Amino acid sequence: MARHLEVSRTTKETDIFASLTLPESSRDRGAARDQSPSGGGIAVDTGIPFFDHMLQAFLFHGGFAGEIRARGDLEIDDHHTVEDTGIVLGTLFARVPGEFGPIERFGHSLVPMDDALGEVVVDACGRSYLEYQVSFPQPYAGRFDLALVREFFTGFAQNARINLHIIGRYGLNGHHLAEALFKATGRALGEAYLPSGVVRSTKGVL
Repeated sequence: MARHLEVSRTTKETDIFASLTLPESSRDRGAARDQSPSGGGIAVDTGIPFFDHMLQAFLFHGGFAGEIRARGDLEIDDHHTVEDTGIVLGTLFARVPGEFGPIERFGHSLVPMDDALGEVVVDACGRSYLEYQVSFPQPYAGRFDLALVREFFTGFAQNARINLHIIGRYGLNGHHLAEALFKATGRALGEAYLPSGVVRSTKGVL
């Protein structure tokens, strides 16, 4: 049975629906990445084109299928939509061990994109912590405020209840660096959330 989850969250600032289907094995992850983002069970529409692009990369390179629909107060700015999308996605990942059993827990990925190199390490341990060592060379990618990348990952890590270490090794172009980080996060999560036959803890519980 596929590991599939859905959640909706509505506030006075945003209305977000997200669904997520997780791969059952490393082979499934590879098969998912062999499909195109548009035809491989991925649909993203947040009203923020650059953010859509990042989320598509996140899902695709993690080997996930999913849908993300968000409507927010973009007339104010993008902040609430970006942050709340992180909260909603994190909520989905937090449910995985309880609903589907033990996971591999740890994931690591290094992803280059031209001049940029992103590194992400995950411990899906039930404890929330974000280590974020990223300095973007420009404040914006097009019209997107790159400071919001941290807001997304803060909401995600807190609600997924994971240790998430994000390191921008280097980069000359902010778009390239952000994309490397989203791809690396997807790949690290895809590894960490593969099913495991045992709880990956000496305590016996996470």
